[in-house]
Amino acid sequence: MSDTPRHGARRGATDAQDGDAASNRMLTALVRLRGSLQEIGLPLEIPGVEEQRQSQREMVDQLEDYVIPRLMTIEAPMLAVVGGSTGAGKSTLVNSLVGRRVTEPGVLRPTTRSPVLVHNPADAHWFGQDRLLPDLERVTRSTNDPEALQLVASDEIPAGLAILDAPDIDSVEERNRTLAAQLLAAADLWLFVTSAARYADQVPWEFLRRAAERSAAVAIVLDRTPPDAVETVSTHLARMLASRGLKDSPLFTVTEGGVNAEGLLPAASVSDIRGWLESLAADAEARTAVVKQTLDGAIRNLTRRTHPVADAATEQVDAVRRLREDANKAYDASIAEIVAASADGTLLRGEVLARWQEFVGTGELLKSLENRVGWIRDRIVNAVRGKPQQAERVTVAVESGLETLILEHAEAAAERAEGSWQSMASGQALLSDAGEDLGRASRDFRRRAERTVRDWQSGVLDMVRSEGADKRSTARFLAFGVNGLSVALMVVVFAHTAGVTGAEAGIAGGSAVLGQKLLEAVFGDQAVRTLAERARKDLEVRVRDLLESERRRYLDLLDGLPVSPEAPEALRQASRRVDDLRFAAQRKEPTNVLSVDQESGGSSPDQ
Repeated sequence: MSDTPRHGARRGATDAQDGDAASNRMLTALVRLRGSLQEIGLPLEIPGVEEQRQSQREMVDQLEDYVIPRLMTIEAPMLAVVGGSTGAGKSTLVNSLVGRRVTEPGVLRPTTRSPVLVHNPADAHWFGQDRLLPDLERVTRSTNDPEALQLVASDEIPAGLAILDAPDIDSVEERNRTLAAQLLAAADLWLFVTSAARYADQVPWEFLRRAAERSAAVAIVLDRTPPDAVETVSTHLARMLASRGLKDSPLFTVTEGGVNAEGLLPAASVSDIRGWLESLAADAEARTAVVKQTLDGAIRNLTRRTHPVADAATEQVDAVRRLREDANKAYDASIAEIVAASADGTLLRGEVLARWQEFVGTGELLKSLENRVGWIRDRIVNAVRGKPQQAERVTVAVESGLETLILEHAEAAAERAEGSWQSMASGQALLSDAGEDLGRASRDFRRRAERTVRDWQSGVLDMVRSEGADKRSTARFLAFGVNGLSVALMVVVFAHTAGVTGAEAGIAGGSAVLGQKLLEAVFGDQAVRTLAERARKDLEVRVRDLLESERRRYLDLLDGLPVSPEAPEALRQASRRVDDLRFAAQRKEPTNVLSVDQESGGSSPDQ
């Protein structure tokens, strides 16, 4: 028998340790959930995304403003946030509960702009910058700054309870509305104030719907009610609450009446509310039950809301992938078309062909090629009458033709990519914010194309010069010169695949054969094949590099987006971890932690 107390103490200590360990695990999981939410990027304009952006902001705010701080200090005073519509009498109610004005009259009308938190002096240490609403500056003076939280110590507020007067939820100022929502999300208990004239308004019920969704502890104050309308209005309001999942929320009524010189209601008008709050503050078990009910409901609601955000993030990843694929497809197609057109004889027409024929004198020479092939090399050597200036004309014609080809396909790629992006709302928004017309090639593209072609031609010249280093003194090398051999090599490259048909095939093929034989007369068969392949690959590499800079205009827009393929699944896993811990720690709680003592004079919705 004597061991029983000791065994009970051990069990109690073990239970406390287990509870602390479970709380720490949940805290770690919630911090990770917050991090996962913050990693989610929703930058693309996809239908429905704004709703999920708002949801993401609200969840991060609630984790930072309430859930994480509250779990770290579960024993802190219960925070009752007084919220409601404009003109419902929230500030007057708070002042009357405290027994004196806690703000200057100018702040009370027409709307509370800065939140005011009233607490017992013994609880002041609980409301530092690191605990509740950390982004709000702490002040002890009256202020009109919505970025500040005014702290007021009062012995009229029992220890274990704090009352916060919030801005109007339907304020004409957006910052006030946002702050009101933020404060209500940080409440352990909502003291929702409405009036006989406004209790059916849509905005308050939207807030109450959210409260019901997360099982938040809510009490309703029907303020400024004419005595002869109390029964009718309160009965109707009670039915509305029950139909919206708030049947267990206490309902208090404050009859319409005058205020004293300090703007306070008669003490009897708020005695039921004051008595109920004081009873909660005095009962540690009941107070803890309210806090845990709201905290658990907030956590459950958070994990439920994370999944649509994760789905929205997945849509962003898919949209980025599609936009990237569309841009790549457009530019890959243009690169392939340039490479094909520069090797199938397409370029061996018009100006290029005319200048080449001037250089090699193709009239009689072509006939000789057709009829007497046996001594073709010597025939070519003797027939070519090209002069240096004629070789230069071929070079200029090649440069012009190749530049035009590249520019046309660059414009086509830009147009195709833009058209694909314009078919998606996300792409339209990116294009409008790009700062330039991406449907056209860059303004400096022509200049860069010219430089690319000239660099390639210079490279071809270097190849010929290098290959002919030990042949520079030969008669054949001297007959053609470096420039002549270079243009011959370009002609061979341009007819690499001989893709043209009809009459052009004969002309292009004949031109290529002339170039091929001319080069073979100097370098030999294998060397010519090697030179042609090197020159062709060099041109392809330069074209790809040139078009890649155009492609990057599109891809850089995507690469700069905060969209991570891993983020959606990381958020889902973080949410599941929180759910697993919540289910594991779940235990029975009182079914009606906010029931009102019948002797207090308050009324319940189902009365």
